[in-house]
Amino acid sequence: MKDMAQTLPQPVFFRSFGSGPRKMLAVHCSLAHSGTWRGVAEALDGQVTITAFDMLSHGRSPDWDRKGDYQDRNTEAGLSLMPDEPVDLIGHSFGATVALRMALSRPEQVRSLILIEPVLFRVAVEDAPEVAHRTQEESMPFIEAFEAGDEALAARLFNRSWSSGTPRWPDLPEATRAAMTRAIHIVPACDASVYQDRAGVLRPGVLQGLEMPVLLLRGSDTQPVIAVVNEGLAQRLPNVRSDVIAGAGHMVSITHPAETAARIRSFWAD
Repeated sequence: MKDMAQTLPQPVFFRSFGSGPRKMLAVHCSLAHSGTWRGVAEALDGQVTITAFDMLSHGRSPDWDRKGDYQDRNTEAGLSLMPDEPVDLIGHSFGATVALRMALSRPEQVRSLILIEPVLFRVAVEDAPEVAHRTQEESMPFIEAFEAGDEALAARLFNRSWSSGTPRWPDLPEATRAAMTRAIHIVPACDASVYQDRAGVLRPGVLQGLEMPVLLLRGSDTQPVIAVVNEGLAQRLPNVRSDVIAGAGHMVSITHPAETAARIRSFWAD
């Protein structure tokens, strides 16, 4: 674990993949870790050097101390890793919301922004409230398990909702199940960011002023709310491209790294 800027309340662990000339900074999804970017890095072999960090309460980073806002704290960690040269930002799921916050904070340093399955559900609250309401209803078993103190069951239910059913919870290694259970407390803590847009990302003029090229990517078999979020973001961003990977679910960058890399290469070529 490398010590980051001393101003960070909690330094985070980070690692690098590849040795290509393009610098990428990557933010993983909830209940995962920085190593999930290895497949994409290998598929982009020779083109990129990816730096990825473990969000607080994930991987080798320390447990979040529950102080401040969770999205804020990870945005600060990501910004501390920004190189002096232009960088391509990429984020998956909740990590995509962190990457978006980073791009809004340092737009002059971001060459391109890639948002994979961003869970900024506030878009759906504003654009398709019935879809947002259905998503919240479907998450109630998870919420009830968490509030009852059964974090292992909560992690299992959350994984079932967002992993497209494979692999099944009993088939996951014990260490993976333990890591997911360790991190599950951050999911309800993110509601202020993803459902309420506490940071004001969707305030008029904010996204409209983000000028770098943006790729919005999702799987064809993901949760319906993600299609609404991506469509809504596409309507708000001025320089955006949307793409869909057939046969993939929410974990598209992990389950379909070659296809994800192909979309990224095409995006950069254009």
